[in-house]
Amino acid sequence: MKTRIGIIGARGFTGGELLRLGLTHPGLEITYVTSESQAGAPVTEGFPGLLGWTDLRFSAYDERAALEKADAFFFALPDGEAMQRVEPLLRAGRKVVDLSGDFRVRDRPTYETWYKREHLSPSLLERAVYGLPELVPNVREADLVANPGCFPSAILLAVAPLFSHGLAVPDSLIADAKSAVSGAGGRSSLDPSYSFAAVSDNFRAYSVAGHRHIAEMEQELASVAGSPVTMSFAAHLLPLMRGILTTSYVTLRELRPAAELQRLYAEFYRNAPFVHVLESALPELRHVSGSNACHLAVRVDERTRRAVCVSAIDNLGKGAAGSAMQNMNLVCGLDETAGLRVPATGP
Repeated sequence: MKTRIGIIGARGFTGGELLRLGLTHPGLEITYVTSESQAGAPVTEGFPGLLGWTDLRFSAYDERAALEKADAFFFALPDGEAMQRVEPLLRAGRKVVDLSGDFRVRDRPTYETWYKREHLSPSLLERAVYGLPELVPNVREADLVANPGCFPSAILLAVAPLFSHGLAVPDSLIADAKSAVSGAGGRSSLDPSYSFAAVSDNFRAYSVAGHRHIAEMEQELASVAGSPVTMSFAAHLLPLMRGILTTSYVTLRELRPAAELQRLYAEFYRNAPFVHVLESALPELRHVSGSNACHLAVRVDERTRRAVCVSAIDNLGKGAAGSAMQNMNLVCGLDETAGLRVPATGP
């Protein structure tokens, strides 16, 4: 019997990707989808690409209906919304994978500093499990999963082996990331700075000194390293629909040959079905588009004693809906790869 799944906030880019993945999933059945603005409308009106795949209609969120219609939930709402709604679902024995930033940062003061809002369900912060299965072993036992941010997914996977093995100077990480426009979510259709005219033939930086994703990256790297880690991070906007490419620079405690780091990465991710360590090539966005894959490469700049770590993911795949589906598979007792074994759409 399939597990019944609800998608709360299904109208955005991530919600659409969750629908695309969920409607063909062998072990899950999408039974409840919400959108306050589109309540009553057919899902296919919002996502014509799903014509022929579903007869579902959007509903306004109702807790009683949610509990009647689904056994587990994706929350794809803006920051600050899930923390107000998930506790009754958890009390009723439901599983929740939250794609917002509400539960990613375990320390309440740290959360409130970076997100600039009061946390309304602080008792759930320690309960939530950070949903990056390649680095966090206990996702399968969780009932509340904090799905990682898109940038952290790409950067953490790129540098974690160095911090895990004590090879990285803990305050040396500089991460440079480029994201497609869909990473802005629904606001990209409302804010003129994300319009076609603003992004086409253009490339710009943003949040270069204080992006909120730093909080979860430093938290998870400290967990991997066993001691505090500080980093610098800058984000850039690509004139593309999908994808994140990151280049991270890490000073090594002592110079190591590139071949040694290559072997270390391959061993570190040998049981990670979606992480692929490239040997000679460097990651490219077209090779991960539409998939849950993360492509990694590590090089050594001997002159500066730095490792240069490059990663590529689809920001709607491994950066959001794909990783959320991977986490849902785990909490529902399914194979981690169920419904996600699809190749990239790029050649």
